[in-house]
Amino acid sequence: MASIAVCPGSFDPITYGHLDIIKRASKVFDQIHVVLLNNSSKNPLFSVDERISLISEVTREFPNVKVDSFQGLLVDYAKGVGASAIIRGLRAVSDFEYEMQITSMNRVLNEEIETFFMMTNNQFSFLSSSIVKEVAKYGGDISELVPEAVQKALSGKFSLQQ
Repeated sequence: MASIAVCPGSFDPITYGHLDIIKRASKVFDQIHVVLLNNSSKNPLFSVDERISLISEVTREFPNVKVDSFQGLLVDYAKGVGASAIIRGLRAVSDFEYEMQITSMNRVLNEEIETFFMMTNNQFSFLSSSIVKEVAKYGGDISELVPEAVQKALSGKFSLQQ
């Protein structure tokens, strides 16, 4: 029986921190579903289709990674694809309290799906999509924060806004 895990996020945009978690998880599980969840409390820069395209492009080197989107409860998506695990990345201790709340709720909703926390590589512990967008907006160098495809997409977005 294949081990299937779901790696959820808004990925607006995907960063090297996200890719660090995806790459490491892809070595542990037979199949990883990187799933873009629509977070109604966020106002994304990229559309769902744009984010799926970017994620697909930068994860194509991982043959066991599938990219999808979903609107609804994460545990419902996980159950639908036969996943037994959810992968959550942690950057710092400050992430833990929020992640613990989400994990506890997911456990109430479906106790058969386990959550695994992975600490991101130290070089990415400060990194967030919000920081990347802010630096890119003002023309800062983001080449060590995101893949080239994401750099180009951000450049295109911010040149359209000016």
